[in-house]
Amino acid sequence: MNKQVIHTHDAPVAIGTYSQAVKVGNTVYLAGQIPLDPATMALVESSMDAQIRRVLDNLRAVAEAAGGTLNDIVKLNVFLTDLAHFALVNEIMAGYFAEPYPARAAIGVASLPRGAGIEMDAVMVLAE
Repeated sequence: MNKQVIHTHDAPVAIGTYSQAVKVGNTVYLAGQIPLDPATMALVESSMDAQIRRVLDNLRAVAEAAGGTLNDIVKLNVFLTDLAHFALVNEIMAGYFAEPYPARAAIGVASLPRGAGIEMDAVMVLAE
């Protein structure tokens, strides 16, 4: 198996024993992103809207570093500490993704790293 580790300075550095993404063939597995500002590594805390946008911006940066775009994502997992924000996630996602949208799961969780309100990870498939 030929694995390629993906890294970009435009997304937060890994805060644990993982890579920002790993590419195997034309499939890229993007690690979970929380709303960390890549320049400061500080959590965006101003609003849930800002947290969601920061997470999507981080995912976009990693997708682009791997040679793709958000529209190459085929599976997206969304983890929320409050499922009341699900409608806001849908609203904001519509500005980041084009149809056909990726398959998606939205999961309510008790807590996330660094006190984040949201985390997303994804699987992306690149054109051969």
